[in-house]
Amino acid sequence: MIEQLDHQEIERLKGLKNKERMQIPRQKMPEQSALQRRKNFNEVPHGLTPMQAVIEANRCIQCKKPVCRKGCPVGIDIPAFIACVAEGDFSGGIAKMKETNMLPAICGRVCPQEEQCEKTCILAKKNEPIAIGRLERFVADWERENSKVATPAIGPSTGKSVGVVGSGPAGLTVAIDLRRAGHEVTIYEALHAPGGVLMYGIPEFRLPKAIVHAEVDVVRQMGVDIRYNQVIGMVENVDELLQRHDAVFLGTGAGLPWFMGIEGENLCGVYSANEYLTRSNLMKAYDFPRADTPIARSKIVAVVGGGNVAMDSARTAVRLGAEQVYLVYRRSETEMPARNEEIEHAKEEGVILKILHNPIKYIGDDQGRIRQMECIRMELGEPDASGRRRPIPLEGSEFILDVDTVVVAIGNGPNPLVPQTTTGLDVDPRRGTIVTNLNTMRTSKQGVFAGGDIAIGAATVILAMGHGRKAGQSINHYLESGIWDIEFLPGDEPDTGGKKKESK
Repeated sequence: MIEQLDHQEIERLKGLKNKERMQIPRQKMPEQSALQRRKNFNEVPHGLTPMQAVIEANRCIQCKKPVCRKGCPVGIDIPAFIACVAEGDFSGGIAKMKETNMLPAICGRVCPQEEQCEKTCILAKKNEPIAIGRLERFVADWERENSKVATPAIGPSTGKSVGVVGSGPAGLTVAIDLRRAGHEVTIYEALHAPGGVLMYGIPEFRLPKAIVHAEVDVVRQMGVDIRYNQVIGMVENVDELLQRHDAVFLGTGAGLPWFMGIEGENLCGVYSANEYLTRSNLMKAYDFPRADTPIARSKIVAVVGGGNVAMDSARTAVRLGAEQVYLVYRRSETEMPARNEEIEHAKEEGVILKILHNPIKYIGDDQGRIRQMECIRMELGEPDASGRRRPIPLEGSEFILDVDTVVVAIGNGPNPLVPQTTTGLDVDPRRGTIVTNLNTMRTSKQGVFAGGDIAIGAATVILAMGHGRKAGQSINHYLESGIWDIEFLPGDEPDTGGKKKESK
C-alpha cells in the first residue's frame, strides 16, 4: 500500500455532518478483470487503498445505538474500529479489531457481512451499508504488510491443559482465547496443514493460503502446539486425550459430503465438492505436475448446487481450463444461498447458470466415465421449512446435458469419526451433530466441549469463530470452578423479569 494519506482531506471528512456523510458513495474495491482472472488463481479483489478506507470509514455516522454490533457473532466493536480508520489511525483500528477477532484478514474476505453486521447497518435502510468487511480486511492487510503484527499477551500459567481437535476457525479461535488465559493448548489437526476448511475448502482466488499461514503463525507464536496428521478417533480417541488434558474442544467440522443417491454417482468424473476443492486448494492440483496431486482436466463441467461451495467449484473449473461450466440449481437465482458477490463473479467469469434444473441420472460410457447428465426442469411451489419456495419437478421436461465432469456441491454433514469413537457423547441421530448446549458449548460428556459445524451442521466461518469464543469462556469457567452442570455461563442468564426460575 504505497498510497500516501491526504491529511487535509481527512480533516475535511472529519468535519462533515451526518447528512453529508450519508451522501458519500460506498467505495468500490479494485479487482482483477474477469478476462484476466479466468486464467489464474490469484486473489480477485485487490483490497481498498488507504484513502479509500478512510473515505469509506467516514461514511459511518457513529450511531448512538450501533445495531451493527448485534450482527457480529464475535462481538467486534465495529463503530470503534471504524472511527480509528476514519482518522487514518490504522494501528488503533486493528488493535480494536483484535480485542475480539484474531483472524480479521480471513473474516474480512470470506464472512457474509451482507447477512450479518452490514445487514443491520442503519445506512442500509436508505443507502448502501458501510463496507464493514472490506474495512476489516484493510486493517488486517495493513498490519501484515507493514510488519506490525504483534503476538497477543499470554496470561500467567494456570497449570491447566486443553486439547483442541481441529484447526479450523472454531479451533483456532478457542486456542487463542485459552492461551490468552494462560492455559497450555495443543491442537490436533488431521491434515498436514493448518486451517481446516480455510485451507482445503476455500480457493486461493478467494482466500490466499499465505493469509491463512500468516494468521496461524500468530497462534504458534503464542505457544500453541499444533500437531499434524493426527486423526483423532484413529491414532487415539477423545477418552485418551482426557487422560492428559483437563478439557477437550471438538471442532472437527463438516467433512462428510452429501450426494443425491441417483443412478451413476459412482462413475469416474463425478466428484464431491470436498474432493474437488481439496485436490485443488490443499494439494495445489491446479499446479500439476509441479504439485503431486492431479485433478481432472475437463471440457464440460456441471456443478450441482447453489451455495458458496458450488460457486467455488464452478470458478475453480473455469480456472482449470474447462470450455463450458454449468451451475445446475433446482431453485431460482433469488433463492441461491451463495453470496451475491460470488454469484456475480461466477457469471462474469463465464459460468452458465442452469437455474430451476435438477439432475436425475448420470450416464457413462463403456469405460465407466461420465459422459452425460439427465436433468429435469423445476418450478417453485410454496415455501418449505427453509423459508424458500419448494422446487417441484415438471413432468415430461427431462433433457440430456453433455458433460465430462460433475461436481456435487449440495452440502456436507458433520464428520462422524470422533462421535463414533467417544464414549458418553450424545449425538443427534438425524443430523449426526454432537448434542451441544449452545449457551455453554458443553456436550453430554464432562470436560468435552464442541463448536462450529460439528455442533450445528455446515455454517459460516464467523459463526464457528463465535462458538470458539463462547467455548473459550466456558472452558475457563470450568477449569477455574470445576462446575460442569450449568445451563448458562455466569452473566449470560436470561432475564426472567425479576422472577426466580423454577428448578426442575
